Amino acid sequence: MSSTLKIDILPGISLYNNAFPNHAQLYDQLMAELELQQKHYRLAHGLVPMPRLTAFYGDPGTNYSYSGIKEIPLPWTPNLAQLRDRLNVRLRAKLNSVLCNHYRHGRDSVNWHADAEPELHDRVVSVSLGAPRTFLLREGRTGQAQPTVLTGGSVLVMTIASQQIYQHSIPKETAAGPRLNLTFRTVRH
Repeated sequence: MSSTLKIDILPGISLYNNAFPNHAQLYDQLMAELELQQKHYRLAHGLVPMPRLTAFYGDPGTNYSYSGIKEIPLPWTPNLAQLRDRLNVRLRAKLNSVLCNHYRHGRDSVNWHADAEPELHDRVVSVSLGAPRTFLLREGRTGQAQPTVLTGGSVLVMTIASQQIYQHSIPKETAAGPRLNLTFRTVRH
């Protein structure tokens, strides 16, 4: 990623475009080995399917909870482990888990949220593979949305401190193609 141009979007949030030029190949390899599934989260009126497929991988003991879902990590796949190792070296990080999100089409999305769970440490490193998608950022719950396009092969780095200030989302986009988003994290054991 040192050979890519770093763009500071907001304090604590940076984007590296074209960090993985082989993103189409990575997408195909990971789609062949990930155990993606449709999970459900609880709302007042009952269980609702997530509008995307997910899988969680990581080191033993890196359990993670969000939206009422408790994740116990699956063992690293060879390609995820290699990607994690490259990111750890390039970012001087200790990423130990990854939440994989597969947006099958433009109707798949994620609502406004912050990755501010107490077990998270350091930063969230988001790798985009596949079709480009609009990523929205806003300050707090009411700030004006600032759009950024995450292209295949890009890496978005968000500090945990930025998650106390900003929320983000991936809105529905009618014409959007399939996208795999890998949000690497450091989860405290």
